Amino acid sequence: MKEILKDLNKAFENKVRLGIMSALMVNEHLNFNRLKELLNVTDGNLASHLKSLEKSGYVAFTKEFLNRKPNTKYHITPSGQQAFKKHIKAIERLLK
Repeated sequence: MKEILKDLNKAFENKVRLGIMSALMVNEHLNFNRLKELLNVTDGNLASHLKSLEKSGYVAFTKEFLNRKPNTKYHITPSGQQAFKKHIKAIERLLK
């Protein structure tokens, strides 16, 4: 049991961060507004969770302008993919 628990990642304990990672695992990238819509969270709430995942190196972003409006696209990093897969596998082992 201890072995399984060590693979759970504290970065993904929060449901918003779990949702962000899940959404980015199945999409090449998502912009801020689409993530906010999918997760039904406020701007501030989403921004703080994205910042936490960025600090961990699990999520990165690019900024661009579309019709003179800023557009921030988020994507999962390779280390984010690896960490998230490990976390999900640990949950699967707990459920067996």
